[in-house]
Amino acid sequence: MIDGKPKLVVIAGPTASGKSSLATEMAVCFGGEIVNADSMQVYRGMDVGTAKPSIIERRGVPHHLFDVVDPDEDFNAAIFRSLAIPIIKDLRERNKKCFIVGGTGLYIKSLLGGLIYCPPSDSVYRGKLQKQAEKKGTAALHKRLAELDPESACKIHPNDKVRIIRALEIIHLTKKTLSSLTLDHGFQNMAFEALKISLQTSRERLYHRINERCLIMMRRGLVKETKDLLDNGYPSNIKPMKAIGYRHVIQLLKGNWDLNETVNQFQRDTRRYAKRQLTWFRMDPGIRWFDVENGKRDEIIHEVEKFL
Repeated sequence: MIDGKPKLVVIAGPTASGKSSLATEMAVCFGGEIVNADSMQVYRGMDVGTAKPSIIERRGVPHHLFDVVDPDEDFNAAIFRSLAIPIIKDLRERNKKCFIVGGTGLYIKSLLGGLIYCPPSDSVYRGKLQKQAEKKGTAALHKRLAELDPESACKIHPNDKVRIIRALEIIHLTKKTLSSLTLDHGFQNMAFEALKISLQTSRERLYHRINERCLIMMRRGLVKETKDLLDNGYPSNIKPMKAIGYRHVIQLLKGNWDLNETVNQFQRDTRRYAKRQLTWFRMDPGIRWFDVENGKRDEIIHEVEKFL
């Protein structure tokens, strides 16, 4: 019988920071397997635009929770947690080290600290909010959220319609704010012992890597991948198709943007997303930050070895 809580090594950080390559290196070094914590890499058929490790790249190290749902299927932090926990338990029973890798902070937070109970969606009320967003703009909903729950509004981007609507819906259903529910919960239901690592680099280097990655995605067939998804019947208004990259290419396919405009907007929005990721992870005092481009890889290996 194995005593104590399962140990997890979490490798987080902004997009294009080098998480996947570091995780593979660590998994090879310590005899581990990788569990995906990226909210987009769970979708089948969305490979190029999510920077998903290729089948060949996954061959050397077992990867879990990639390609688990179709783009029109529901997936969220609760579903992620319900699928990840049995995998982690299985890895422990097989004496394999577990590396949680991804940039979706909410997935990592819910896995390590548990979930806030919130009532199911109210389709009627949500529909009203959707109509208001279409009529008055998402900024108007964000302004209302700022009046009702300023703390949550500070953490949710004014253009993030999905999270804004959910926060307002929670207020409507529970008569409590999302920030108060979060405070009451505390995310302290710690079922695992975790070493949390996040990768950082200078803003200039990160933005250069992001710009290059966007160009590589375009060269590797993001336009074709997006067109294939649309041709296979996935509507442009479902959540995965509104993700960065896909929504930009859709504008290109509709003729609203030319190629240069598409790439420029794609790069800009990816940089903004990386900035939001950094803000999220910097709020976690338990994360250890490493700049892997300044000779810190050996230091990370030492820290992981000491933890495991």
